[in-house]
Amino acid sequence: MDMSEDDINMEEYPTEIHDYLAAFEKSLGSVDEMLKTMMSVSRSELLQKLEPLEQAKMDLVSVYTLNSMFWVYLATQGINPKEHPVKQELERIRTYMNKVKEIADKKKASKLNKGAASRFVRNALWEPNAENEHTSKTPAKGKKRKMD
Repeated sequence: MDMSEDDINMEEYPTEIHDYLAAFEKSLGSVDEMLKTMMSVSRSELLQKLEPLEQAKMDLVSVYTLNSMFWVYLATQGINPKEHPVKQELERIRTYMNKVKEIADKKKASKLNKGAASRFVRNALWEPNAENEHTSKTPAKGKKRKMD
């Protein structure tokens, strides 16, 4: 009886996890390609092209990715990563990622022009009353006519 490579691999693990393993293998391939791309350019060269906030984002994503991969490694070795210091490290990194996100959001937020806003509100709320109507029909005080 002729067995294909898939048949041999299927016998090595339960068939119900085949789809999960295939997706995991595909994800590993994506990570590998991404790492090759990142490693093809020197870190200093890459950082020179980025603004400080972008540099911080890249550093945080890099260290988070490495720690996440270590988390997976621990799990594959039968070690509970939730009881390992890597959990606290990931939480610390997440805290800094949130701080960087707050800074980026503040930077993106539109600045309020207080003068324009107060003029807008004042003009939107202004209602003419009898006194204002009377004064608006008379010539402005600043313009005086010369009489001959």
